[in-house]
Amino acid sequence: MAVTTVCALGSAFAQEPESSLARVQRTKVLRVGAVAGAIPYFAKDISNGKWEGFGPDFAESLAQKLGAKVEYVETTWGNAVLDLQSNKIDAMFGMAPTPARKEVVGFSDTLFDNTYTVVCKKGIPQKTWEQLNAPDMKIVVDVGSSHDQLATRVLPKADVSRLENSGAATMSLQAGRSDCQVLVILLAQPLLAKRASIGTMYIPQPVYTAPVSIGLRKEADTGMQKAVNAWLAEVRAKGEVRGVILKNMEKLAGVPASAFPPEIKF
Repeated sequence: MAVTTVCALGSAFAQEPESSLARVQRTKVLRVGAVAGAIPYFAKDISNGKWEGFGPDFAESLAQKLGAKVEYVETTWGNAVLDLQSNKIDAMFGMAPTPARKEVVGFSDTLFDNTYTVVCKKGIPQKTWEQLNAPDMKIVVDVGSSHDQLATRVLPKADVSRLENSGAATMSLQAGRSDCQVLVILLAQPLLAKRASIGTMYIPQPVYTAPVSIGLRKEADTGMQKAVNAWLAEVRAKGEVRGVILKNMEKLAGVPASAFPPEIKF
């Protein structure tokens, strides 16, 4: 019986999942999710397969801190949560810590705050969020996004259209079916850099921001979360977060640092 008990205990301990940090330390590999075409977060050079963007820049910095190399696993924003849950990736840079996501995955401290803006067609005067919250205002968002969540919260009286993705929402604005599209500034600025004729961007008052973090596996061992937060505190203290974001905005999206209003902080 004693032998049986020991074997049972040994089997139970053997089934304990290896923590993210332990696996990274053992393999010297940090598996990071990457989304093709998600500029300035991620961009893949099809000629050499190299990943660029502030996601990869931050990933390489974190991996160096952990004494590991980065292995990129291509995913989508929609599948990244499942990839973390199923232990396909160790980290996902640029993920918003929504209440629903917090139920199933872990998160680092805030990497940076992304400011909400509206891109409005020509002729629509600047308005506060309160003024935009009117039945005659046609607002468009991509369904299920943080833009949708903000519109639901602060624009309940407006005529809000919820389309399948950000591109479809922009087409609605361009076609004149909508007055304004709600977008975070890191998406609004690249859009206007490529298609300035769509309209104008401004930041309604009061200023609302969306925290952007690093998605991690939800696990009892908090070692990975602590290690990531320690690295994050270092790079924030050095001012490197803002520098990495602005560098990639200019390089990949053609948006110079001077294009950002002074109230935008990263």
